[in-house]
Amino acid sequence: MNDKIIRILDVPFNNITKKECVNEIVFKANEEEKYFIVTANPEILMIAYDDIKYKHTIQQADCILPDGIGIVMAAKLNKEPMSERVAGFDLMTDLLRVANSNRMSCFFFGADQAVNQSLIKNIESRYPGIIISGFQHGYLNEAEERILINEINEKQPDFIFVALGAPKQEFWISKNLHLFKKGIFIGVGGSFDVLSGKVKRAPQLWIKYHLEWLYRIITDLKRLRRLPKILRFVFLIIKEKSLN
Repeated sequence: MNDKIIRILDVPFNNITKKECVNEIVFKANEEEKYFIVTANPEILMIAYDDIKYKHTIQQADCILPDGIGIVMAAKLNKEPMSERVAGFDLMTDLLRVANSNRMSCFFFGADQAVNQSLIKNIESRYPGIIISGFQHGYLNEAEERILINEINEKQPDFIFVALGAPKQEFWISKNLHLFKKGIFIGVGGSFDVLSGKVKRAPQLWIKYHLEWLYRIITDLKRLRRLPKILRFVFLIIKEKSLN
């Protein structure tokens, strides 16, 4: 693995390709290690910029990946080009393919019950080789969370996909990681919604030209409220560049 670290707004990103990342993750899974992955986009960096507790949380991750063309462009502006964007959804589907080919086990935590049911149905259809250790919606009280943690420890899945959205999913993983014996833990945001069929991903042409963020806004106007964070991210990157 390329150990080069590139810092964007004081968040350390691993400068690796998706293929290198998948290989490293599978190695860690086969060694039965614990591994905490964050896929960070500009919005996540803005949360970290305003919330020092969240920044410290993601800084504890074993691997932070650039999920967003804005992160890649910021690195390029700082003359520290990244290997490539590693989208959380793409990383998850790559890991599902690996799990399918190697009879590995997965646990799915997050979203609501209806999304979970559709997700598991689609996973079983598309990836019949995956061992589904379990699934749970993301609306739990403390007692139910303790039961969930015990269940994950009992079943010891290789991959634990957590879809609670940022910052909740990273806080949850960081808070509870020490309670688990093994597992690859990754926050995957809205990926369950896409894999369940509830939400459509951007067409490949939009993804190819790095406009997936714009497609999401056009197809879900509620996302317009996120636009100020993106603009603020651009401002802070330019400001940081001018100071350096």
